[in-house]
Amino acid sequence: QVQLVESGGGLVQAGGSLRLSCAASGRTFSMYAMGWFRQAPGKERELVAAINRSGGSTYYTDSVKGRFTISRDNAKNTVYLQMNSLKPEDTAVYSCAADLRLGWGVGLSHLEYDHWGQGTQVTVSS
Repeated sequence: QVQLVESGGGLVQAGGSLRLSCAASGRTFSMYAMGWFRQAPGKERELVAAINRSGGSTYYTDSVKGRFTISRDNAKNTVYLQMNSLKPEDTAVYSCAADLRLGWGVGLSHLEYDHWGQGTQVTVSS
């Protein structure tokens, strides 16, 4: 079992940057594939970025490619989402998720993740 706690959200102007962190409990973090999802009011949850257990494979949704970077530090049990050139449409609650069953792959659907954090609000003003 792993528990996830996100931090780093906040209010930022368009064009600004934020770095989200997701700290995981437990000694097996390096075995989990990780993902960052977001959900804006009235919209469905969306996968933003995902990373496999080693960090050697990543995925980004088209709208964030070139602006966001997902990374992980297995020694610190933490996954990060560096968000640059933020836009008002990036405003959402961002949540991290973990799954043990993906092996060396990345999960592209929220259905593939078993463990979720409570989320952190990101608000981008125009």
